[in-house]
Amino acid sequence: MFKSIRTFIGAKDFEISRSFYKDLGFIEVKLSTNLSVFKVDEKLNFYLQKAYVKDWIDNSMLFLEVEDIEAYLLEIKNKNLTEKYSKVQLSAIVTNDWGKEFFLHDPSGILWHIGCFNQ
Repeated sequence: MFKSIRTFIGAKDFEISRSFYKDLGFIEVKLSTNLSVFKVDEKLNFYLQKAYVKDWIDNSMLFLEVEDIEAYLLEIKNKNLTEKYSKVQLSAIVTNDWGKEFFLHDPSGILWHIGCFNQ
């Protein structure tokens, strides 16, 4: 019945956010001057829109499940995103009861939880 679920996130600076997500490894499909979809495949994607509401952005979070958290953190570190984008923040891996995760703030402040669940 269901095929996918996609969230909409905003951007304080649309062009900087577009560049960040392409550097992160997503493929952009530009839908209009104010909206793009960023994809890994047909089921892993999200919309980025040229819209900024501080309270909305400050409370936006996404969870990205990965197979190998250590390898993905190293991959992100090797992209030097925190040096290229002044507002981007990257944490170390933390261990929780349910699994491991690290955190990545995009250029607008949207918080990504990147993690893997205990098997």
